[in-house]
Amino acid sequence: MAFFSDIHTIGVNPIADIDSGILSPSSVSSGSTTRIPTPPLVPGMIVRAKDPTYGEGEFILLAGVASTAVGSIVTYNTSSFTTALAPAGANLPQPIAVAMAANTAATTWSWYQISGIAVCAKTASVSLAANAPVGVTTAGVFNASATGAEVQGALVAAVSTTAATTVQVVINRPHMQGRIT
Repeated sequence: MAFFSDIHTIGVNPIADIDSGILSPSSVSSGSTTRIPTPPLVPGMIVRAKDPTYGEGEFILLAGVASTAVGSIVTYNTSSFTTALAPAGANLPQPIAVAMAANTAATTWSWYQISGIAVCAKTASVSLAANAPVGVTTAGVFNASATGAEVQGALVAAVSTTAATTVQVVINRPHMQGRIT
C-alpha cells in the first residue's frame, strides 16, 4: 500500500508515517508532558489519499495504542481522538478505523483509514468470501460476522483464504454493532 495524500500542505506527513508531535502549549506552562500533533496537523483531521492499487480513501489522524500493527482494527473516541484495539463483540456502537502504521504509543499520532478499500488484519484460520460481512470476535482483527460483533459499513472486497493474515475490506465510516436483543 502506498497511499499518497491529496493535501499539498507542507508538514502533512505521509499516510504510513508516525508523528511524534510536540508539547502542547498548556503543558509547557503547567509542567505536564501532554503532546499534540505537529502543526499543521490537528487531532481528528481527515484527509483523502490515493493508492494505485486500492484507489481513493479517507484517513483520520488519531493517537496510537499499545499492540497496534499495520492493519489493526481500532475503535476511537471522537472527542479525545484516542484509540483502542477494537474489542470482541462489545455491543458498543463505536466508530472504527484501520491502522496505517504500527503506532503503539498514546503520545504519537498517525493516520487511520475510515473509507475506501483497506487491507485489514484478520484471523488466519478463517476464509472470507467476497461481499461477506465482517465482525470483530478477536480484539483488533476482522473475522467472520457474528451476533454482537458485526461491523456496520464494511464488506469483504476480495476472497481471503485461511492461510492469509489480511483481508481487503471496503469500508465507509465503519462502526461496531450496537446493542441487539
